[in-house]
Amino acid sequence: SLRSVDGQDEATILREIQSALRDLRFGAVEITVHNAQVVQIERKEKFRLQNPSQKSN
Repeated sequence: SLRSVDGQDEATILREIQSALRDLRFGAVEITVHNAQVVQIERKEKFRLQNPSQKSN
């Protein structure tokens, strides 16, 4: 999800980044900066599906 953090203080931005990282097992968190200001935080999460032939018994 995308979050605009424009105009918020540093503590708020850090909380948003921590929130984006929370419970993330596979994926990425991208922080977009314009003119030395964080303007966007994007979380991309991947779910890996197990091949049915590789299921453990």
